Amino acid sequence: MVDAITIVAIALLVAGIVGTLVPLVPGGLLSLSGVSLYWWNSGFAEPGTITLVVLTTLGVLTLLVEFFGGSIAAKAGGASWGTTAAAAGVGIVLMIVTGPIGLLVGLFGTVFVLEFARNGEFDRSTRSAAYATVGMLASTAAQALLTTTILLGFLVAVFLF
Repeated sequence: MVDAITIVAIALLVAGIVGTLVPLVPGGLLSLSGVSLYWWNSGFAEPGTITLVVLTTLGVLTLLVEFFGGSIAAKAGGASWGTTAAAAGVGIVLMIVTGPIGLLVGLFGTVFVLEFARNGEFDRSTRSAAYATVGMLASTAAQALLTTTILLGFLVAVFLF
């Protein structure tokens, strides 16, 4: 029989997946919360130690990808850390006003403008902006895959074993 805490834990795990697709919602943290809540409710018995370590590691990895994936991609494209930070701020503000498209346009535009002002090279600035934008999209995809894996791993560990 499934109790209320188990339902809340599963809801948090599902919200974790959704959270990776919605900007400013910490999907990895929601997934970790679901696993931890269930573990606490089971008297620290389920899921087992190995499963708990694996799911927690995946959750922490999700958080790292969420916080640093776009920045690392921007840096790989040649953008400075200052440009990356400014682009993140502008992207978040535009996302709040215009949604996900604003985030993408704000990120690309800010990286392009600041890198062009910094180095005066159109191609290099375009490459940096593209890396940052694609990196953010790839980061979102990686987060969605990781949180989905956490949910599936949890369900298998708790209900099939």
